[in-house]
Amino acid sequence: MSNFETLGLDPSWSSKLKKIGITTPTPIQTIAIPEILKQSDVIAEAQTGSGKTFAFLLPILQNIDILSPVIQALVLVPTRELAIQITEEAKKLTDDLGINVLSIYGGQDLQSQFKKLNHTVHMIIATPGRLMDHLDRETIDLSKVTTFVLDEADQMLVMGFRNDIDKIIYIGKFKAQILCFSATIDAKVKKLAYKYMKNPVILSAHSDTKPLDVIEQQVVMVSDRWKMEALLKALDETNPFLGIIFCRTKVRADKLESEMKRLKYTCEKLHSDITQNKRQRIMRQFKDAKFQYLITTDVASRGIDVTGITHIYNYDMPESVEIYVHRVGRTGRMGEDGMAITFVTPKDEDMLKDIEGRLGVSVSKSTHEHQK
Repeated sequence: MSNFETLGLDPSWSSKLKKIGITTPTPIQTIAIPEILKQSDVIAEAQTGSGKTFAFLLPILQNIDILSPVIQALVLVPTRELAIQITEEAKKLTDDLGINVLSIYGGQDLQSQFKKLNHTVHMIIATPGRLMDHLDRETIDLSKVTTFVLDEADQMLVMGFRNDIDKIIYIGKFKAQILCFSATIDAKVKKLAYKYMKNPVILSAHSDTKPLDVIEQQVVMVSDRWKMEALLKALDETNPFLGIIFCRTKVRADKLESEMKRLKYTCEKLHSDITQNKRQRIMRQFKDAKFQYLITTDVASRGIDVTGITHIYNYDMPESVEIYVHRVGRTGRMGEDGMAITFVTPKDEDMLKDIEGRLGVSVSKSTHEHQK
């Protein structure tokens, strides 16, 4: 069995990881870390909960020269929540090393970011929009970056960041190692990666049990009229430890939260209209199991990595197979069991067929009793 030292990491990392409860590399860490340390460009397929963040953080941090006061690594992510999560993980590993990590995302005070950038920063973890702001103002210099990570590349493309990625790479004039991590590697992701990479190594990590295989997936056939009733019935029957409910829009999330609170369910909503401070407070409370249900949109949910999420409820059908994979991957973390229940109206049936066909699954179906 491999350990972190056999992958090429210094022994000091093993003791750091042991302190936070990590002793054995995951499959993606086992195959990615040696390639990243060799300075290879990498395209890695790794689902949520597979340990991919440490797969790129550990070798990058080992290669940082703390005596050089320049930005040496850039991690680009689709959302502020994911930027915060990765920054927290990086700081766990660097708290006593003198490596300075800075997250850059919208909703923060720009003047505060300018002050931090006036001091030594070795690694930046950023969302595309706010990074572009800094590049336009020439307050960030990426010319000395040696490793560039594109995390959750498929979601970047779904969310329309392709042009921003092109501009960032052009402005940064990267001669860097490029690492592309994605839950799904489709033609669009490959096209983006190959445009900038030099002979990339393609990696795919599947443990003996694929994440989606350990998740029980169910479908409830329902009309829009009875959907909320069907959801509440499912919540009562499953009574999860922690559950995430996905809605298509902010308005639907607002309406659902209002109704669930009226009925005394413990829940909070998360979407882009909520201030950053409140979003962070809600996520801390959810991690601490202060409430049972998190109601969220897809954009706001990026970067949610919470132990104990036993159930996912797709109140509204996702718009693509990739989004379905990302949603469902929030449960069944690191091989644990989980359940995903999707509420399907007649107009959603084509998407359901697409999900079943692409993922090679046949989801068990029931019909809400009011429609029987």
